[in-house]
Amino acid sequence: MADDARIYKVAFLSQGEVWEIYARQVSQGGLFGFIEVEGLSFGDASKVVVDPSQERLEREFEGVERSYIPMHAVLRIDEVAEEGAGRITRLEGDGTVTPFPTPIYTPRGSKKP
Repeated sequence: MADDARIYKVAFLSQGEVWEIYARQVSQGGLFGFIEVEGLSFGDASKVVVDPSQERLEREFEGVERSYIPMHAVLRIDEVAEEGAGRITRLEGDGTVTPFPTPIYTPRGSKKP
């Protein structure tokens, strides 16, 4: 697969939901602790089936050239053969518990038991 034809599916948590988006470029961004996502793609607009979560993603990222997603929110990044439709999936439960971000590095001098 040529480098310019790579497509990535990025799944991340946002406010109690799992968001899946497709992008042409994913990298460790210039902002510490964030993943940089560029070239967002929202699938084939000519499909007859209307998905409200895909429309919500399109509205959310309208006019966005580059997005920075916190590393602790990323669930997985997959390189895929072809792009699909992005989607938003509500997590099970009442959504009142949000995981607290964990540090990437531990302080120097602290020893683990």
